[in-house]
Amino acid sequence: MTLSASMSAALSGLNATRRQTDVISSNIANALTEGYGRRSVALSVRPLGGVEVGTVQRNVNERIIGDRRLAQAAAGEADTRAQALLRIEGLLGAPDEASSLTAAYARFEGALIEASSRPDVPARLDTVARAGVALADRFESISDGLQDLRLEVDQQIAREVTRLNSSLQQIAELNALIFNSGSNGQDAAALQDQRQVLIDSVSEIVPLRQVQREGGKVALFTPTGGILLEGTAATIGFTPVNLITPDMTLASGALSGLTLNGNPVRTDGDNAPFAGGTLHALFAQRDEIAVEAQAGLDMMARDLVERFQDPALDTTLAPGDAGLFTDGGAAFVSTDEEGLSARLEFNILADPDRGGDSWRLRDGLGAAVTGPVGNASLLQAVADRLNESRSSPSAAATGLSRSASGHAADFLSGLAARRQSGEVELGYQMARYDTLLGAELAGGVDTDRELQQLLIVEQAYAANAKVLQTIDEMIQRIMAI
Repeated sequence: MTLSASMSAALSGLNATRRQTDVISSNIANALTEGYGRRSVALSVRPLGGVEVGTVQRNVNERIIGDRRLAQAAAGEADTRAQALLRIEGLLGAPDEASSLTAAYARFEGALIEASSRPDVPARLDTVARAGVALADRFESISDGLQDLRLEVDQQIAREVTRLNSSLQQIAELNALIFNSGSNGQDAAALQDQRQVLIDSVSEIVPLRQVQREGGKVALFTPTGGILLEGTAATIGFTPVNLITPDMTLASGALSGLTLNGNPVRTDGDNAPFAGGTLHALFAQRDEIAVEAQAGLDMMARDLVERFQDPALDTTLAPGDAGLFTDGGAAFVSTDEEGLSARLEFNILADPDRGGDSWRLRDGLGAAVTGPVGNASLLQAVADRLNESRSSPSAAATGLSRSASGHAADFLSGLAARRQSGEVELGYQMARYDTLLGAELAGGVDTDRELQQLLIVEQAYAANAKVLQTIDEMIQRIMAI
């Protein structure tokens, strides 16, 4: 090999080591940067000797990343569902909490027992009335809390859809930039990092499958067939509302579903185009979990009303008169159960704080005048009716015969069981996600390995520099002859 060829080979080696040093430095500096893919330089031997520096390659395991994204979506869905059940359980309260629904039942029952022991004491009758008002108010506050939850979820869906549309549009723009960079021979690794971060953010909202296309572009699909990005970004539509009442549902058309490029798509079920992820779970919160909780609450309110809306219990009531608990002040009609808990009221005739007379609890709601003050038969009958095992005709009932508070206990235990099951599912999905995330990170930047590689590059640099120094010395000796 001639001196000029040797010099050219050594110079190419120095250029290669410089490029490698830049890439290794970038890897170490971005070891903790989200979405960063480890870089490496493609090197090859030149035909006439020396090193040919190729393109900078971005090294990521797309299969592991894809599986991690699906696990991320599943974990997000499980967490969203679990949080909804936990919040609803908190609205009803634990049995040992003074503000719980079961505690309100217990206070009303206790007040009835105390009043029946001394029906001649007006203060005890007043306590019964106020406990009844508090029980009705507790139903209303829980119902209001459920509708507030649904409204918050509806607004959150709108924010998620906006973020989804914005991210998909940005990914489409990055696709174009990456394609153009590749066509011009420019390094597109940084653009690919940005695209991965955006896709990762979308994958928690909606589970994604990424498919490579020509020129470095990607297409995005949901596992159930929804096309989010294929050349151009899809447009997801949603219309939020400003108020939600118990009768407002997706089926009635009062609440918005999703559209994909203007076409309505399902939001429920495992085969829906957006099934999985937080968006799917939010619709489940609004249209399933909270609606089922409202139906259970209405069932308990109906049971409470129908127990005492009976002329056989209070002979002063005429057929069609409202009983001790009313539907907004009127008698309850069995076909109007939906939203009853939000309208439940204690009968104003027996409420001393609203102009009524608490002695009617002892003598009858329809009594014209007070009766014998020592007669506790009606108070005892009301207490017995409260504890009587009855099955509810409501569609949301279990079909089992229970006392009034027993129906509430069944509802609470069922909700707790669902919440516990949801937490188990969340634990599984988080463990799966953490495992896949660990596998992804293990294939990323290892600073120890990068530093070892840097030592090798430094040795190569020293070797090439030595060749140039030797050539220089040889030339100097030749010139001295």
